[in-house]
Amino acid sequence: MKLGVMSALFAGRPLEQACLFCARNGLEAIELPVGAYPGKPFFDPAKVLASAREQDRIKGILRDHGLMLSALAVHGNPVHPDRGISKAHHAAWETAVKLAPKLGTDIVITFSGCPGGSPKDTQPNWVTCPWPSEFLQVLQYQWEKVLVPYWSAAAKTLSKHGVRCAWEPHPGFCVYNSDTLIRLSERAMKASGVKGKSRLGANLDPSHLFWQGIDPVLAARDLGEAGLLFHVHAKDTELDPHQGPRNGYLDARHYGDLHNRSWSFRTCGWGHGTEFWRPFVSMLRRHGYDHVLSIEHEDPLMSVEEGFVRAVEFLQGCLIEQAPAKPWWA
Repeated sequence: MKLGVMSALFAGRPLEQACLFCARNGLEAIELPVGAYPGKPFFDPAKVLASAREQDRIKGILRDHGLMLSALAVHGNPVHPDRGISKAHHAAWETAVKLAPKLGTDIVITFSGCPGGSPKDTQPNWVTCPWPSEFLQVLQYQWEKVLVPYWSAAAKTLSKHGVRCAWEPHPGFCVYNSDTLIRLSERAMKASGVKGKSRLGANLDPSHLFWQGIDPVLAARDLGEAGLLFHVHAKDTELDPHQGPRNGYLDARHYGDLHNRSWSFRTCGWGHGTEFWRPFVSMLRRHGYDHVLSIEHEDPLMSVEEGFVRAVEFLQGCLIEQAPAKPWWA
């Protein structure tokens, strides 16, 4: 298993500079943002898609710094009820799917998206409980009329280009835990008619699970047993011991309101220690995951450099080396 980085934290820097910083800190992989929510990417994805020279240039930069490309990230909402947003995010996703194999990866990361509650809505509607009964009607509309049709068509596109899509379970979107991810993957793949292994799987980020009361180790087990562990983010969450028990962990306060929030994103090791991260890594390996732990920095109490370096140092002590093909006792 390799350590990598979700490189959106280096936004505004040249790709060469970001890669140099990663290499000097012992990383072996990098995840590149290419549109939608992550902000300005290092390059124009559409122009790179149209230029073999640009593709070779980017691959050369990564190769010169000893970095593999773990995935392209285009976190967005391609089923947003605002047609302008959904169209732009779908176009960014489709460009990423076509570009990924040309740059050396078969993984594109995004969100499942969240539609409105009806064809007339203009904003997403995330349902969190089954009552009043109209909430179930919202879910039926979202899944039957929007999500399954969209992602079944997307599965055909993925199959055509030999790419896998890794949804990141995230509150606010219809896929937010292992159950919703597995169900949508199964239903969309069945509707697509695409044969073979699923093209729709997970980018597992434990930081989004902690404050839902989910054990990420069990989520890794569920997704591993389903064969849907495609990519993993490494980000931590600190649960406030005063605000959480008092007000719960569904918290819409601004991320900057650290005094009152019930949880905050933290650098790996500053929300949960080795008592979580080592079993988490072990569960990933138990189910055959040997790709990348991609560090994502959103810690409000540490600079990019400090948080990144501390995460690298901490996670290096949690990784498990590849086991020999034949154990010594065999």
